Amino acid sequence: MILTGSEDLRVRRTIDSIKSVFEQMICEMDYDKIKVTELCSRAMINKKTFYVYYPTLDDLLAELQAELSAEYIERIKDFKLPDELDKVNREFFLYSEEKGLAYEKITCAGSDSYQYIRSGMIKEVNNAGWGGSKKFKALPEYEQVMLMNFVNNSVLSIYRQWIDDGKQQSVEEIVELTNRLVLGGVKGFFK
Repeated sequence: MILTGSEDLRVRRTIDSIKSVFEQMICEMDYDKIKVTELCSRAMINKKTFYVYYPTLDDLLAELQAELSAEYIERIKDFKLPDELDKVNREFFLYSEEKGLAYEKITCAGSDSYQYIRSGMIKEVNNAGWGGSKKFKALPEYEQVMLMNFVNNSVLSIYRQWIDDGKQQSVEEIVELTNRLVLGGVKGFFK
């Protein structure tokens, strides 16, 4: 349940508790191991209370995905693609750093459970970021798909490798490396 701010304080606390415990559990275990019973026990709520707000655990995961996507889209909404892809990439790494371990696990884990959430997030971000690009829309559809696959796969692969390597490089170094690699391909693509 996405909060609007007009909810009763008890409702807000309950939702916040559910989300907080859910993120903790994501950090501790694969999504398919998370059980509503344990989540409710940790959040100190009744199982029926959980189901008042979320018909399924998947609905809670989908809400988390929507919130993460919306926050990131807000950060990049004024950037023009492909011309400011360097700024979008920078914001991706800065945003990812701020979100912490649960976000890293969702973004990097090989679990099929998170593949679905990643796909949804990527689709939303691509539509918001590239959807208004005249240069992008002028491309044939198959080239649009190829470009999105190249950018998404490249940036996410670099991010995952950075996480797997224990973030040995600073954010600034990894952003600079990402931009050198990815921008060269994108600029060449639009020649």
